[in-house]
Amino acid sequence: MGPFAAVRAEFTKIFTTHLWWVLALVLLVYLGALTGGLGTLFAGLQSGAIEARGGHVPSFGDLAPPLYSFATSIGYVFPVLFGALVTAGEWRHQTITPTFLANPHRFQVLWAKICSAVVFGAGYGVLALAASVTGGALALRHFGLDPELGEVSTWHLFVRALAAMALWGFVGVGLGVLVPSQAAVIVTILAFTQFVEPLLRLAAAFSVPTADAAKFLPGASSDALVGASFLDLQNSAEGTMVVAHLDWQHGGLMLIVYGAAVTVIGCLTTWRRDVS
Repeated sequence: MGPFAAVRAEFTKIFTTHLWWVLALVLLVYLGALTGGLGTLFAGLQSGAIEARGGHVPSFGDLAPPLYSFATSIGYVFPVLFGALVTAGEWRHQTITPTFLANPHRFQVLWAKICSAVVFGAGYGVLALAASVTGGALALRHFGLDPELGEVSTWHLFVRALAAMALWGFVGVGLGVLVPSQAAVIVTILAFTQFVEPLLRLAAAFSVPTADAAKFLPGASSDALVGASFLDLQNSAEGTMVVAHLDWQHGGLMLIVYGAAVTVIGCLTTWRRDVS
């Protein structure tokens, strides 16, 4: 089986499961509700329509980019889960044996999974942007704020967001190779992305040295690639915390390094082991 046939076989296998569309549906509902709700809150506060404590009208700066970046700042967990599950799920359901029997070239199988995860990651990026831009733009327009959809910089953000989501699919495959237990990899991804890294970034924002170190974390690298993050809203009104970012090129490079690192380590360990 050649590399292109392996990729085609991987897509065929994915479309026979419910995983891809279930994740897509949850992503749309989750990001649409989250962006619409928080967009309404922040836009209402900034416009003065929602009264803040003490009558103070906070300024969050340019609201459109961080609201649209919900697509990646929050939504990146979906391509990571997808990439991990298309790999670890084969061990869980014991389909890895017929997969390797049909194509004994394990590198081709891994290459096919990476290609499919990158494509689906970009597809999830389209859906995530549709949800976050719709929710965010409607909230901004409702309170008389500019959604900036005609700005070139906004469309550059959209393109980089798609690239980030595609790279997260690559990272997910690497994690699935490294941690072949489906339950373990799900818990690891959710714990790190939803709790560990956000808390680390929050704690690191209290000093310059820790903030400079935290900018190399995976989520921070993704935000740097995109060029915006909703996490920056926590400091935009008061300016009491330190926020450090890589430039977008180095942010993208760091995501590639993370994906390559976990994939190579996984290949040297679990991917080479015997299957029955």
